[in-house]
Amino acid sequence: MDPHRDSAAERPRPPGPESPRRPNGAPPERRWGGWRPWLILAVFVLMNALLAPILVPEPIERVTVPYTLFKEQIQAGNVIEITSRGDAVQGAFRTAVTWPAPTDKGVTSTRFETRAPAFDDQGLMPLLESKGVIVNARPLDEGRAWWISLLISIAPAVLIFGLLFWMSSRVSQAQSGAFGLGRSRAKRYSEERPGVTFADVAGIDEAEAELEEIVDFLKNPAKYQRLGGTIPKGVLLVGAPGTGKTLLARAVAGEAGVPFFSLSASEFVEMIVGVGASRVRDLFAQAKKEAPAIVFVDELDAIGRSRGVSGGFGGHDEREQTLNQLLVEMDGFNSREAVIILAATNRPDVLDPALLRPGRFDRRVTVQRPDRIGREKILEVHTRGVPLGPDVRLADLAQATPGLVGAELRNLVNEAALLAARKDKDAVGRQDFSEAMEKIILGAARHIAISAEDRRRVAFHEAGHALIGLLMPDADPVHKVSIVPRGQALGVTYQMPIDDRHNYPRDYLLTRITGALGGRAAEQIVFNDMTTGAENDLQQVTALARQMVTRWGMSDEIGLLSLDPVSPDNYLGVEYGRPRWYSEATAQKVDRSVRRIVDESYLRAVEMLRAERPALESLAQALLARESLEEEEIRHVVDSARVAVPHPVT
Repeated sequence: MDPHRDSAAERPRPPGPESPRRPNGAPPERRWGGWRPWLILAVFVLMNALLAPILVPEPIERVTVPYTLFKEQIQAGNVIEITSRGDAVQGAFRTAVTWPAPTDKGVTSTRFETRAPAFDDQGLMPLLESKGVIVNARPLDEGRAWWISLLISIAPAVLIFGLLFWMSSRVSQAQSGAFGLGRSRAKRYSEERPGVTFADVAGIDEAEAELEEIVDFLKNPAKYQRLGGTIPKGVLLVGAPGTGKTLLARAVAGEAGVPFFSLSASEFVEMIVGVGASRVRDLFAQAKKEAPAIVFVDELDAIGRSRGVSGGFGGHDEREQTLNQLLVEMDGFNSREAVIILAATNRPDVLDPALLRPGRFDRRVTVQRPDRIGREKILEVHTRGVPLGPDVRLADLAQATPGLVGAELRNLVNEAALLAARKDKDAVGRQDFSEAMEKIILGAARHIAISAEDRRRVAFHEAGHALIGLLMPDADPVHKVSIVPRGQALGVTYQMPIDDRHNYPRDYLLTRITGALGGRAAEQIVFNDMTTGAENDLQQVTALARQMVTRWGMSDEIGLLSLDPVSPDNYLGVEYGRPRWYSEATAQKVDRSVRRIVDESYLRAVEMLRAERPALESLAQALLARESLEEEEIRHVVDSARVAVPHPVT
C-alpha cells in the first residue's frame, strides 16, 4: 500500500446534474437497524417483568390433606364449602389448617384439596348436610381467569409469528424480494473509504489515458454538457487474464471519488427464473440513487454471450432474460444521470452484438500485456513494501519476464519475499527472485528417485536443447539448463529472449523448432534410441509448424492462405467448435508441409549435434556433476570443449 496516495474521501464529491445529493460534509443518512431492534427487545422484556405479576397473579396455594382429616374437619364444623370433580375434592376451611403438623415443613392454608377413596362413602353426603357445608357444582377457583389462561397459551405463538412477520416485512422492504433473492449482490465501495487510484496502476498507460476522460467527466460534468457532449454509457475493458482490468476499474472510481458497485456477471444468474433480471433492476436502481456512480461488471461474457447459441431455450433461458434486462436498463438512463457502466471480459468475440452497439458499450479499451518498461513500473508498485537487497535491479527482472502480466509479476514478488523470509533474511535478494522465477515458470522442484541410466539420458536430452540454443544465431539466449525434475518434466532448458518480440521472422520460428528437437536428436545420436521424454517438445513443434502453414503463409505448397484464422479478440486462445472450411486435398497438403518443416529442422539438429559431439558430451557430464548450469557456465563448458577438439559448425 502506498502511504502517500490521496484518499478518495479527501476530495469533494461532485453532485449529479439531475440527482439530489446530500450537502457536502453532511453525515450519511442512518437506516433503521443496528442497535434499535435490541433496544425494543430490552423494553419489551422490562415491561413483561413489571406487568406479569399484576396481569397474571400467582394461583392460591392449597394444602393437601388426607381424607380422614377432611372428615374430621367436617365433624368439627371447620369446613365451609366443597366442590368435587371425580375423586378430587377441593374446599375451604373456616380456620386455617397446617399439614403435616406439627412439623416445620407443613403448609398452612384455608384452602384444601384431597382425594376421595375408591370405595363409595355412603355417609359423606349426610354428614355434609348435617354440618351445613355448601356443595358447589364448579371449583371454588380455577387458578386464574379464563382470558389470562387463553393469553398465556397463545402468547408465545403470537410473539413468534409477529417477530417473523416483522423480519420478513423489513427484509422485503429493504431488499425488494423475499429474503433478498431478487436484490443485487454488488459490493459497494464508498467514496468515504480510501480507494485505489491510478498511482496503484502501472504498465498500462494507454488504457489509463483512455479512462482519464471518464474520471474528468465524473468530476466536472458541466464541462462536457455545456457544449452538448455526452460521455459513453458503457466502457468495455478487454484483455488477457491478469492484465489489471478490475484494478483499472477501481482506480477510475478512486480517482473520481464516487461510489463504486462491483460484482461478477455470474452473480446475476440463479436457478430460479427471473432472479437475474430482478437483480439487474435493483443494481441500476441503487446506482441511480447514488449518482454519480460507477457500476463494474466483471466477466461480462457469463451473461453477455450471443443469444440463441449457448444451449439455452431461447427467451425462456434465465441467462438470456438477464441479458435482455441489462440491455433495457442501459437504454433506460441517459448520460446526464452520471452513471458509468464498466465491464471486463476475456472473450469479447462471444458477446452479443446488441451489447456492443453505440448507446450501450460503445467504447472499448484494450488492456494489453505490459512491455519491458511497463513490467518495470509494475514491479516498482508491487515492491513498495518489500525491502530489496542491493543486488536487485528491477530493470533486469523486467527484461527476464517477457510476456508476464501484472498478476503474475505480483505473484513473482510474493514468492520471492516468501523464499527470503523462509531463509530468515532481512531483504529480498537477486537469488530469491531467480528461484521464485524458476518455481513459477519452470515449476516446483521434485525430489524423486531416478536411475543412473535415466539421469544420463535426461542430461544428454537437455544438453542437446542447450547446445543448439547456444550455437544458432537466431535463437533466444539460454539462461539456464537443469536436470532437476520440475513439475511434470525431468529436466528443463530455459531460454530468455533479450527483449519483447511482436513480430516473428520465419528463420526465428525454424530456429525454435530446431532447438525444440535438439533433445530427441541428442538421444538418437548418443543412444541410438528414443524415449518418451520428447512428448512436450513434439507438441510444441507440431503446433508451431502448423501455424506457420495455416495462419502465416510460410509454406510454398499452401502459399499465402489463412486456413485456420484465430480471432484477434480471443485472449484465452481457445476456439469452440470451429469448422474446417477447406477441402480434404488442401488438408493433405497442410499435413505434408508440416511434416516437411519438422523433418528438415530435425535433420539440421542432428547435423549440428554430430558436428559438436565433444561439446555435447562435455555439457552432459557437467550437468550430471552439478545438475544445474547458468548461462556463463554453459558457455565456459562449450568453449572449453571446442578449444580442445575443434569442430566446424555445419
